[in-house]
Amino acid sequence: MDVFNKIKTDKGNIGQYAKQAHGYFAFPKLEGEIAARMMFRGKEVLTWSLNNYLGLANHPEVRKADADAAAEWGLAYPMGARMMSGQTNKHEELEKALADFVGKPDAFLLNFGYQGMVSIIDALVNRNDVIVYDSESHACILDGVRLHMGKRYVYPHNNIENLKIQLKRATKLAEQTGGGILVITEGVFGMSGDLGKLDEIVKLKEEFNFRLLVDDAHGFGTMGKTGAGTPEELGVTEGVDVLFGTFAKAMAGIGAFVAAEEEVCDYLRYNMRSQTFAKSLPMPMVVGALKRLEMLRNEPEHKEKLWTIVNALQKGLKEQGFNLGVTESPVTPVYLSGSVNEGTNVVMDLRENYNIFCSIVVYPVIPKGELLLRLIPTAMHSLEDVEYTIKAFADVRQKLEDGKYSTTQFANVFGE
Repeated sequence: MDVFNKIKTDKGNIGQYAKQAHGYFAFPKLEGEIAARMMFRGKEVLTWSLNNYLGLANHPEVRKADADAAAEWGLAYPMGARMMSGQTNKHEELEKALADFVGKPDAFLLNFGYQGMVSIIDALVNRNDVIVYDSESHACILDGVRLHMGKRYVYPHNNIENLKIQLKRATKLAEQTGGGILVITEGVFGMSGDLGKLDEIVKLKEEFNFRLLVDDAHGFGTMGKTGAGTPEELGVTEGVDVLFGTFAKAMAGIGAFVAAEEEVCDYLRYNMRSQTFAKSLPMPMVVGALKRLEMLRNEPEHKEKLWTIVNALQKGLKEQGFNLGVTESPVTPVYLSGSVNEGTNVVMDLRENYNIFCSIVVYPVIPKGELLLRLIPTAMHSLEDVEYTIKAFADVRQKLEDGKYSTTQFANVFGE
């Protein structure tokens, strides 16, 4: 059989809708300067779908640092993987600065977040070790877990009592195999916005022998007194054994890092295949990350502005009776009831008639009959943006309750 035959009959859960969704619901083009308002299909929209939490993407100082570094170094230097020919003082400087910021002895710079997390898991465990992970872990964690050749146990999202059960099972198995246990969770869960119960998980170390790996992609730069992340927010920095953070959100860049004890980071430097066999992060991205980190550390007003917008948006939505679930972070999910077709029309109405661009999540990602509109507030937004959005959402909810979205197609966006 031709390996391509299955493509004709099974295009995947999302790919099956590619013809109808491409360019609008999937792969949409937001154009212009990265800002609260951008261009979508020829008109300006208020966008709530960018992870530019601190508004650094187009900050003049950041843009200048990026441009100056590109002019000085180009995009090629350093050539080769870091282990072979791609090591520089700037890479080491960034690693030290990151480690200091998050309160760890050492850090290892990664080219990308997704591949980085997959490779961290692959490097830390062998077939004798046991992984225990949260059921709502990000796809990069799930892919890393799937590479594991040993046993893995999953616990329901943030269910500490069930985690204890899985740890008992893992402990019994690890005693037989002679392996160890790695618990994996997130600092901020990117869909629901709630925090991983890191403090409660760390306390379980009094009863069980395991190491804790935390993906803090959404928490780094947004949570904690200094912005060092969710472990700082919950007061368990020392209890988190391996901390992962990305530059793709609060840092508005490309790259990531893993922070831990020196011995662990040295091990990862020599054993993470995604880094050993990949070209070193280009110098403009390293220099740009140093500038961004400097601003995170020395200019708290960016995080303060973010939380002003977060608090106003979430408070205003709750006052209007919207269900935001259990979010404890800037991630703002708005839960509604309706069919997939109604959800499609809600989004089209928001984009076409209210000029609001936000993401929607529907079945099969969430249960049938539920709709999730996901808002990402940033320091770029204004209180006027918040007020307008809350009013628009109230209008849309009323239309949904009145059944108007069950029969109406708001715009012929696909040109058919």
